[in-house]
Amino acid sequence: MTDGLAFGSGDGSRDAVNRALGTGESLPGTGGFAGLIDGHLVRDVLGRVPLFVDGVAMDGSSIDGHVARTSLSRGRTIATDRRSATVDAADWSRRPTALDDPIPVPSGTVDLEPRWTLPEPAPVDDRGRIVNQLDQAITDATRRQATGAVGVAFSGGLDSALLAAHLDAPLYTVGFPDSHDVEAAQAAAEALGRRDDLTVIELSIDDVERAVPIVARAIGRTNAMDVAIATSLYLVADAAASDGAESLVIGQGADELFGGYEKIHRLDHRVESDTKREAVRELLASIPEQLSRDVLAVEAGGVRPVTPYLHDDVVATALRLPAALYGTETTRKRALRHVAREYLPESIADRRKKAFQYGSLVSRELDRLARQAGYKRRMDDHVRRYVESRL
Repeated sequence: MTDGLAFGSGDGSRDAVNRALGTGESLPGTGGFAGLIDGHLVRDVLGRVPLFVDGVAMDGSSIDGHVARTSLSRGRTIATDRRSATVDAADWSRRPTALDDPIPVPSGTVDLEPRWTLPEPAPVDDRGRIVNQLDQAITDATRRQATGAVGVAFSGGLDSALLAAHLDAPLYTVGFPDSHDVEAAQAAAEALGRRDDLTVIELSIDDVERAVPIVARAIGRTNAMDVAIATSLYLVADAAASDGAESLVIGQGADELFGGYEKIHRLDHRVESDTKREAVRELLASIPEQLSRDVLAVEAGGVRPVTPYLHDDVVATALRLPAALYGTETTRKRALRHVAREYLPESIADRRKKAFQYGSLVSRELDRLARQAGYKRRMDDHVRRYVESRL
C-alpha cells in the first residue's frame, strides 16, 4: 500500500498511477490499483481492487457537486455531474463492511468521474508471434507476483494448471468427496508429477454452513451464485492460510480474456455483440463486479489473492488476439491452449472443466442447506433467503 493506494496482486507503484493519471494510459503495468492518491480517489480500468464509497455520505455534504445513485440489476453504482467530486477519507473503504451503505466505485474513474477505458488495438495477424508474446506475459506476471509463501488454487483445469507449472508451490483444491474438482485435481497433479504438492480438502456440509455467514458478510452479497463462488474460494484460501501461505494464486480472468464462455462463440441472446472480439470486450466489463467478490472472499480466508491473467501486460497482449485464437464453441481459449502445450500434458491442456462452484459441489450443498432450513425451491430466491437468515 502507498499513500492510501492498494495494488492488485501486490504489484504496482505510485509512479505508475501518476503516469496513468497524467497520460490517460489505462494499462500502465500494474496488477490494478484503488484508493487515494494526492487527494484523488482512483480505481483502475478493470476494477481489480475492491473500492466502495458510503451511500450515507453521498446523500450528505461530503461530495462536492450533485451526486445521484442509480439502481442496477446486480448492484449499484455512482453517477456524478461534470464537476469534480471530493470524497472524505472516512467515506471510502476497500471493504464493504467498513461502511454503513457501501456502493462500488465505478472502475476506470478518478473522483468518481470516468478517466480510463480499455485500449482497442488492432488484432495481430501473426498468430505464432502473438501466442509467444502471451506466453512471455503470463510467465513474467506469474513469477513476478507470486513470491514468498504462496499457494495455488488448483482445480486441475487449464487455467490453474498453467499457473502451477510456473511455480514451485503447494497446490490446493477443495470439494466434496464425489466432486469433479477433486478427481480432476488429483489426475492433473499426477500427470504433472506433482502429486506430493497437492493438498485435497474434502468438504462436509458443516464446512459450507460455517463459511456462509463469513463469506456473505465479507463480500456484501447474499445471492446464490455469488455466495457459492465466494464460498469455494474462501475455503481454498482458508486451507492455504492454515498451512502458512500468505498469498494464493487464482486463475480469474482467463475465461473473459481468452474466449472461455460458450456465449462468446454462439453470439446468442446472452451477449449484445455481433463479433467474438466485441463479445470478449463486453464480458471484460463484468470483471470489476466479479473480481471484487473473489478478492474479498480470498482475503476473508486470510491470504492475499494473486491474479496473473489480469496483470496489465497480459491484458494488453490478450486484447491483440485475433478472433480465431478465441477458438470455437467446442474448443475454447485456443491461444491459451497453445501456450499451455509448452508446459502441460495434452490431457490437461485440452481439458474442459466445470465452473468452480459446480465442480466442487459447493453450489449443490448450499442449496441443500437452504432446503434443510425450510427454504424450499418453490420459494423465490430460496438460497438468498437462507443466507440472509444466517446474518
